[in-house]
Amino acid sequence: MFGLGWLEVAIIIIVALLIFGPQKIPELGSSLGKMLRGFKEEVNNPKDEG
Repeated sequence: MFGLGWLEVAIIIIVALLIFGPQKIPELGSSLGKMLRGFKEEVNNPKDEG
């Protein structure tokens, strides 16, 4: 997973919980998913500008 071990991933998750709180994590995940989905669509179907 991006060259990270499970210990590093666990530390990142714990820090995220401490910073954002457990109520905000699902909202952030949803926003990230929508952003990645939109980015993927733009990469696969670029619009001509010009």
